[in-house]
Formats: sequence, structure tokens, C-alpha cells
Amino acid sequence: MKMHVAINVKNLEQSLGFYKKLFNAEPTKVKENYAKFELDQPALHFSLNVRDYDNKGVLNHFGFQVQNTEEVLAAKHRLQEAGLVSFDEMNTTCCYAVQDKIWVSDPEGNPWEVFYTREDSEFEAAEDHVIPVSSVCCTTPEPTSTSINSPGIGAGRPSRIASAKSCTF
Repeated sequence: MKMHVAINVKNLEQSLGFYKKLFNAEPTKVKENYAKFELDQPALHFSLNVRDYDNKGVLNHFGFQVQNTEEVLAAKHRLQEAGLVSFDEMNTTCCYAVQDKIWVSDPEGNPWEVFYTREDSEFEAAEDHVIPVSSVCCTTPEPTSTSINSPGIGAGRPSRIASAKSCTF
């Protein structure tokens, strides 16, 4: 299992220069508006998402990268047994990859994902190759009052759950 952290940046090239030095590593994927580092030491999947963040901050989401879909489903079961509500996204395209994932939110509304990457994709989100959209994958949505809440967790799944997009934060 690898820890996953996704941050929003305004200048990808400048941020890549910094993180290459910090991690002493080259990114494993670079696109026009996205980059990721897959580090072994520490075990970290770190992604940079080009987004304006004046009102929302630089945090995009947290997560854990696992080895297969079975581990995603096991995490879902464990979280549900613990009373946390999860949202599934199986075989979804997000962040230039086809993934199986689940989501939960902490009491402050911070989204956490458990995901398995099936394969790389040329598209940031599934809808990118079908129709143009104004919002893209990996933006942090605002929690809504209509989200599912459960004791011990905050806002549940953010508002994009009703948007019928295949993509998430």
C-alpha cells in the first residue's frame, strides 16, 4: 500500500522543479495539467494538479494506492463495517488512468480514496474524449448538505456524486 497525496498547483513546471529536487526523483507521468511521482522510499504516490485554488487551498485529496481491485473492495468492506459510508467508482477514468476506487470523507470534508490503477489513459477524465466539459477530474468539490452522513464522518460524498460524471476529485 502506498500513501497518496494530491495537491493543486498554479505553475506545473515550477512545482515539478521543486519536487524533483525534494524527492530526488523524476516524475513517472507528466501531462499539460498533471504530473505524478511514484516513490518507493517513502512509499508515496504524489500528484500535482493544475488548478486555481484561491478559495479552496492547495489540498486536492488524500488516498491509498493498493495492488488490485480486491484490496479496494476489502477496504470498502472494512470501512462500511466501521460505519463509514463509501462511494464506489469502478473502471473510471481519472487523472490519466483507468482506476477502481472508493471514496470517504473525514469529519472536515477532506476526501480520501482507496484506488487501484488498472492502466494509463490518454484522457484526464472519461468524458474528455466524448464532449468538452468545463470542470475536470481531480478538482475538490464543495461538500453539500444533501451528502450522505454517518456517525463519525463529516460531509460524506461531495456534491459531484449527482453530476453523472465518471470522474472525481
